[in-house]
Amino acid sequence: MQKITPFLWFDHQAEEAAAFYLSVFPNSRPGPVVRNTGAAPGRVGDVLVVSFELEGMTFTALNGGPQFRFSEAVSFVVHCATQAEVDHYWESLSEGGQPGQCGWLKDRFGLSWQIVPERFVELVNGGDAAVTGRVMDAMMGMTKFDIAALERAAAG
Repeated sequence: MQKITPFLWFDHQAEEAAAFYLSVFPNSRPGPVVRNTGAAPGRVGDVLVVSFELEGMTFTALNGGPQFRFSEAVSFVVHCATQAEVDHYWESLSEGGQPGQCGWLKDRFGLSWQIVPERFVELVNGGDAAVTGRVMDAMMGMTKFDIAALERAAAG
């Protein structure tokens, strides 16, 4: 069992959200579903908790009601090796949601994600302050990351 598990509070869409995330991430699998026995608010038999695994990490989703909403204060970073991977996760997760600046987006459930190419991390951590500055400037003008544009900025 993993030591720390992200626990996501949904109004009533936990099962729908889990199915969506399972469809986006190729290395994923569903987990147990707990139904309401009457001990929790809501109807007996309705889905209460859904577990699922994405890229080797277990998540738990709760149908907890409308009291709490997601915010950008918590987000999940998806590290991508290629532009095709950036494009896949960006297009899939932002469908029905909202694109943001600098690789951030909100999915259709309001959960925040950062779709970040590994190349960006390499470029800004390369030890050359001028390159880092140019790459950061380029990134600030982007919504979805463009690896080729970041490399052009790095080259000057």
